[in-house]
Amino acid sequence: MRYLPNTPQNQRAMLETIGARGVEDLLVKIPAKARLSRPLALPPALAEGDLIRHLRGLAGKNADADTWTCFLGAGAYDHHVPSPINHLILRGEFFTAYTPYQPEASQGTLRTIYEYQTMIAELTGMDVANASIYDGASSLAEAVLMAHSINGRAEIALAGGLNPLYRRVVETYVDGPGLKLRDVPSPEGVVDLDAARRVVGAKTAALVVQSPNFYGCLEDVAAAAELAHAAGALLVAVSDPVNLGVLEAPGRQGADIVVGEGQGLGVPLGFGGPYLGVFAAKNEFVRRMPGRLVGATVDLDGNRGFALTLQTREQHIRRAKATSNICTNVALCALMATIYMATLGKAGLVRVGELSTAKAHYAAERLSAVPGVSLRFAQPFFKEFALRLPRPAERVAARLARQRILAGLPLKTFDRKLGDCLLVAVTETRTKDEIDTFADALATAVA
Repeated sequence: MRYLPNTPQNQRAMLETIGARGVEDLLVKIPAKARLSRPLALPPALAEGDLIRHLRGLAGKNADADTWTCFLGAGAYDHHVPSPINHLILRGEFFTAYTPYQPEASQGTLRTIYEYQTMIAELTGMDVANASIYDGASSLAEAVLMAHSINGRAEIALAGGLNPLYRRVVETYVDGPGLKLRDVPSPEGVVDLDAARRVVGAKTAALVVQSPNFYGCLEDVAAAAELAHAAGALLVAVSDPVNLGVLEAPGRQGADIVVGEGQGLGVPLGFGGPYLGVFAAKNEFVRRMPGRLVGATVDLDGNRGFALTLQTREQHIRRAKATSNICTNVALCALMATIYMATLGKAGLVRVGELSTAKAHYAAERLSAVPGVSLRFAQPFFKEFALRLPRPAERVAARLARQRILAGLPLKTFDRKLGDCLLVAVTETRTKDEIDTFADALATAVA
């Protein structure tokens, strides 16, 4: 193919080739009322230095977790990102690497994925973890399809405390195979086990429980697992791996598949992504797992090496036999998580969890002491909790935003019954002064 310079002569030649007299001939199908009849109101071009200053000014109007105090959560959290992560992932061999199809040329990438899988399996208490999936929501959706493929049942029971955004993704995934979603109510912030027994039965492929759930409450995962298994169903546990330095691993509480969002493992808040989908399961289900699996082996000389052991995706096997047709791994984000876990170690992860829960409980105490403010659910929580306010939550959040405080997530968008509630998250990065300032500002906002 030969490149033609964008000159008037070449433009005329191209128009003549397609039988058009001019550019107007290309636009005749567009109604006149839909076409702009005046030039765009654009200012003159700026010099490079002036343009950079202009863009910095625009960017400075954005709210961000680096310059504002962030109490937002609901699946994306302002955890500390150790500085070695950015230095290492920007190395060319990592930053520009693609799928390691050729093991002889990809030992570094394969090794980091193998280490990631090993640490995720240990954190979740499961036998095996895959090389990652797009995000927590798609991980859950893949787990639902996997449960259906394992036992052939066509109903999925979803606990009421499940992240509603995850539920929407699950709804999209199950529409194709025609699986039926059934709700298990959580009127007091956690699963109503008696109601769950009435929902989970012989047609149920899996019961899905998130802990801590969307409202921050801790679920009884072991009881949910026992209930699911009694009906011959699987238990899919949705978990935040950052919390598992302190909380009991779902695999040791009876979960068959563990999924979740790994953003807190060193992946910065990035306006919704890219994030990191965690996926782990029992060894007996490994052939049903979506995505890729890196394994350790030895070469002809007995030297240790790594290879893609399992990749049952549609591009590698017949589409009808693929475990998933749309999943892939997010290797760069998985590398961030690997560096994060290796940097902090077991003691560091425990410390992150201890600080997060201690600060969250201090914040809950200070905020619920504000006249008219109370905790919405009387349940144990970890680093996130729902506040009931005497004024509309979205108005309170907007007022605090003017003081550069991201107060939390108003829950009216997800449940109109919680229109007076604000979901507040507190991580190890928040200070006592920030929490106290938040409490004082909240008292003024609701007075």
